[in-house]
Amino acid sequence: MLALLASTFVTVFLAELGDKTQLAIVSISGTSNRPGAVFAGSSFALVLASLVGAAAGGSLSSVVPTNSLQLAAAAGFLIIGARLILRSSATSAEAEPAPVSPEAAAGSVEAQDREPTTP
Repeated sequence: MLALLASTFVTVFLAELGDKTQLAIVSISGTSNRPGAVFAGSSFALVLASLVGAAAGGSLSSVVPTNSLQLAAAAGFLIIGARLILRSSATSAEAEPAPVSPEAAAGSVEAQDREPTTP
């Protein structure tokens, strides 16, 4: 029991560090002069979300075999990760400048070498 409690605590603690929830808490706390209320509200929200997850997991495990749940969760994370990688590579491809042809590059170098003309 203690080992399960400790491993769950460490896993959730490390997963929550630096995520968007923590950044939201930092921004809310920075705009408020009541960090205790922000802590209480965010703690209650995390406890409630964890309760929903634990209840759903417990209910599902009585209907669906544990190996199938783990496989479905792993597949879900793989799909989400693949979509994020594809979206990231598509975004970076859009951000790259268009390739310049050698003729255009040579023309721009020649234009830079010329003296500016004044009317």
